[in-house]
Amino acid sequence: MRLSTIVTERGELTAHIARPADDGPWPGVIVIHDAGGMSQDLRNQADWMASEGYLAIAPDLFAWGWRLRCLLAAARDLNAGNGRAFDDIDTVRAWLTDQPDCTGRIGVIGFCIGGGFALALARDPAISATSVNYGVIGREDAYDDSFLAGACPIVASYGGKDRSNKGTAERLERALTRLGVAHDVKEYPDAEHGFLNDHKGAGDHVPLVFAVMARFTGGADYHDPSARDARRRIVAFFNDILKSQTTP
Repeated sequence: MRLSTIVTERGELTAHIARPADDGPWPGVIVIHDAGGMSQDLRNQADWMASEGYLAIAPDLFAWGWRLRCLLAAARDLNAGNGRAFDDIDTVRAWLTDQPDCTGRIGVIGFCIGGGFALALARDPAISATSVNYGVIGREDAYDDSFLAGACPIVASYGGKDRSNKGTAERLERALTRLGVAHDVKEYPDAEHGFLNDHKGAGDHVPLVFAVMARFTGGADYHDPSARDARRRIVAFFNDILKSQTTP
């Protein structure tokens, strides 16, 4: 588990890399952070993926400038479906695929805005599975058949108390069912937005943007029972897709 830098077309990108304790090769997982950027919670998420047998890399998509400026730019990229954030993620994917201890099967897990990127990246043919956690995309067609057609298998988790995602789980479930995309979508009635991110437990300095977001989402606290179940589902789903010998 270490911080490293990945060279991109625009400069160096800071990333936390976590390797399993056993011998590889392993499938790879890109871990995409929430609105807080690089944090101890993000490192913990990558370390958790490594403990489950995945070569995990968590890039800091906000490394190039002031956090709020980077957040707004990333949100614009997400809604447009292209831009620096997508370019950086693709560079990380290419780096991960090229590692001699990676099988070449790549998954993505994202939280909050990172969950939005995980959903958008499900359409990338280089990605084999995604884990979408309370991701928000500010475009009207995000849960339409036209947007999700050709998506890879998706495991998604939402909080029932998350006002920013009211009805999202149901819409995503319906769309993926219509399209025949393998999926596991669940809404946790007692969970808020951000229930898988334990920033306080990780000792992170919680940025002001989180307090602002909590006012709009109805809260953004970690919820251990929901988080435990979500992690169980994510690992089981990724194992079925990323560790299988055949492409689904």
